[in-house]
Amino acid sequence: MVRKLILDVDTGTDDAVAIMLAALHPALDLLACTTVNGNIPVDRCTDNTLRTLEWIGRGDIPVYEGLPTPIVRPDFPTPRATKRDPKVHMNVLPLPAPKGQQQPKSAPVFLSEAFAAQPGNITLIAVGPLSNVAAAIAIDPAFASNVDELIIMGGAINKSNITPSAEFNIWADPEAAAQVFRAGFRKVTLVPLDATHEALVSREQCEALRNLGTAAGVAAADIVEHRIQGYEANQPTGTPSTAPVHDAVCVAALVQPGIIETKFVNVVIETIGEYTIGRTVVDHETRTTRPPNCHVAFHANRTAFLAMLSEIFSGGPKAGPR
Repeated sequence: MVRKLILDVDTGTDDAVAIMLAALHPALDLLACTTVNGNIPVDRCTDNTLRTLEWIGRGDIPVYEGLPTPIVRPDFPTPRATKRDPKVHMNVLPLPAPKGQQQPKSAPVFLSEAFAAQPGNITLIAVGPLSNVAAAIAIDPAFASNVDELIIMGGAINKSNITPSAEFNIWADPEAAAQVFRAGFRKVTLVPLDATHEALVSREQCEALRNLGTAAGVAAADIVEHRIQGYEANQPTGTPSTAPVHDAVCVAALVQPGIIETKFVNVVIETIGEYTIGRTVVDHETRTTRPPNCHVAFHANRTAFLAMLSEIFSGGPKAGPR
């Protein structure tokens, strides 16, 4: 059965790989992409998303731009201008400028209307800060119950990337994340750094993708090689010449759930604290009486993930000039 899907992204590099995987996979019907302030400012996320879709021949998929700031704060907990740049994302992806434009409707309004029109029939994958999702909850109290499944790339249990306590997507808008985890979605699956760092992509695998000769394969190779360079310089993975492609793991897991190994536990988000803001508090040892609310991925199957990338990116249009 083909799964209907909407992707909420902050494109970004790994977002671009996730978009291509979702747009080209025959088991998925990517209805739209929504963009949010995150890895880069939201207008750049929108431009990169349009570039990615058009490059692989899927410019028919509409793009809706969302929130330019967190839902409560005027900026990230540490303002963007002073935040350390790990050099893994790009303000402009190395793809042709888009010919199409974003849709006039705002992302949160689109999300609330799209899921209300097909309650229980569409999956939402959110791979950036959760600002748009929280705004959609505020617009429509029934939004959470209308979503078939919410898959989130974010959080960490034994890892971190933006502070010693937090992963970027949750940290960037902690109040939004806190609202999402208490909203009562039918099913929430969280894919944290602990899982995505088990699905690393190497330079050799990038070369194999490039040799496919397809638009998706070449773009993915270039993008992941850029990520590898950034990780090697600023946050080594522990495995030489590799980088995680976090967001694409979420899309792969929707099609093939066995790519991740989950546990049903309680998750809450820390919104205060000088050293702990944005921390994903995962009660994986049942230290509280709070009921489980989230399927958290503790592990990922690297072999299966890489096989899916190779299979899906072998299709689609051939790479053209850039």
